[in-house]
Amino acid sequence: MAKVKYYYDPENLAYTKIKTRKRIKIGYALLFLVASALFGFLVFVLLINTPYFETPKDRLQAREIENLKLQYAILNKKLDEIDDAADALEERDNNIYRVYFNKTEIPDSIRKAGFRNSERYKVLEGYNNSQLVLNTTKRVDKLSKQLAIQSKSLDEIVKLAGTKKNLLSAIPAIQPVRNENLKRVASGFGYRIDPFTKVRKMHNGMDFTANTGAPVYATGDGIVARADNTASGFGNHVVIRHGFGYESLYAHLSKYNCRPGQHVKRGDVIGYVGSTGRSEGPHCHYEVHKDGNVVNPLNFYYGNISAAEYVAISQMANQENQSLD
Repeated sequence: MAKVKYYYDPENLAYTKIKTRKRIKIGYALLFLVASALFGFLVFVLLINTPYFETPKDRLQAREIENLKLQYAILNKKLDEIDDAADALEERDNNIYRVYFNKTEIPDSIRKAGFRNSERYKVLEGYNNSQLVLNTTKRVDKLSKQLAIQSKSLDEIVKLAGTKKNLLSAIPAIQPVRNENLKRVASGFGYRIDPFTKVRKMHNGMDFTANTGAPVYATGDGIVARADNTASGFGNHVVIRHGFGYESLYAHLSKYNCRPGQHVKRGDVIGYVGSTGRSEGPHCHYEVHKDGNVVNPLNFYYGNISAAEYVAISQMANQENQSLD
């Protein structure tokens, strides 16, 4: 039962019942209903946006998002492996294949340029995980372009190989001293300590140590240009002109097995290891020249050694030690 309220009337000296107008009552009721509805709506919004009240659909969607993140992480790890393999292939392409065929290398600015069209990825923006999807898509596009350029480069190399058989035969591509006769690679291409002056100076070739009389082989097809001891410091030496701008030199020989003007094939014995001229001990000093410039012979050994042997020779040759001449 609702409480009845009174007020004191001093004129009549009596308590008079307070009467509430019906319109005011309706107003209070409507205000209460509006406030209740607003409070209920706010509570509902708060509840549906908290993890404690996820719907089954929300939980399923969250699991799918986490699974997609995991798949993208796995994909990026595989892309790292593909990137490494592509980089190794590009290095061989630039430093071996294209060098062999006298082709300029393809710079990284072209190989790894990617796509510069900013509109290309706009459709991927504006989502919760846009950065993850965007970065992965850019990596895939960049790698796809990189592989397309590499494929064209290899197509060019295959074409050159088909038309330049003579060039392949002429390139100085084997060691001048075979591994079974080789004691060690005493010194490589680059700055080394001169054995006589003890001064650091440029060493233009590689020194292969072996017993005196070990065979020295022509590293590519060509014509013997010199077989004498008139050049200062080289002692008995042989120069072969291979054509296509290539020449090779074999110094400090004990004796010759060829003569000037003679045509030789790769693998022919042209002389024997010795220590003639400016030499500290029996070895073959070997140089490769391309278009009149000395180049590192290490870049050309592919014809008669395995990958493991190449790595071993490379490690020995790159040590900055004392040369033998």
